[in-house]
Amino acid sequence: QREFFELFERYNEAIWPLQVFAYVLGAISVLATFSSHRLAGVICLSSLALLWGWTGVAYHWVFFSSINPIAPVFAAVFVGQALILAFAAIRRPPQFSTRSNVMTLAGWGLIAYAAVLYPVLNAWLGHPYPGGPSFGVTPCPLVIFTFGVLMLSSWRVSWILFIVPCAWSVIGGSAAFLLGVVPDLAMPTSAVLALVMNARKPVRRPG
Repeated sequence: QREFFELFERYNEAIWPLQVFAYVLGAISVLATFSSHRLAGVICLSSLALLWGWTGVAYHWVFFSSINPIAPVFAAVFVGQALILAFAAIRRPPQFSTRSNVMTLAGWGLIAYAAVLYPVLNAWLGHPYPGGPSFGVTPCPLVIFTFGVLMLSSWRVSWILFIVPCAWSVIGGSAAFLLGVVPDLAMPTSAVLALVMNARKPVRRPG
C-alpha cells in the first residue's frame, strides 16, 4: 500500500502542472454539454480521449509499470479507449440538452464527485496531494468522470464506450479494498448507475 501511494507522489510531482491542464480539459468537456450542436459532442469526446490517452501512456506505461508488471496491458487498454472515444467523436458524437432530469442530475453528481469530492476525501483519509490520485490524469477519478459526462447525453450512447470504464470499475473497485483507496469504492456503483441510465434513454435514429 505504501509503495502504491508513493507512486502517486512521484507521478504527480513529475507531471506538474499538467494536473491543471487536466482540469481545463475536464471543464471544456463539461461546458460542451451545454450545447446541442454536433460540434459540442465532438469537443466533449475529444477532450475525454486526450485524458484517457495521457493516463494510459504516462501513468500506466511510464510509472505504474514500475510496481505492476501488468501495467503495460492497462496502458494499451486505456489508449484503446482513447481511440474509441476519438472515433465516436468523429462518427457519432453524443448530443446534449440543457434539460434537467434524474439522469442529468446523476451525471452532474458523478462529475462533481470525480473533480471535487474525490480529492477532498483522499486528503481527509490521509492521502492529500501529491500522494493520491489526481483528477483526469489517473484512472479511477477519470473513469467516474467519464461515466458522469456520458450520462449527460440526451440520447443513448454507444455501449462500446462503456466497456473499458466498466472493466476498470471492477478492477479498481476490487483494488480499493486491498489498497485502502476508499473513494474508488464509488466506481462499481457509478458503473451500474451509468449503464442503467443509458439503457433508459431513447435511441437516436440515423439521419
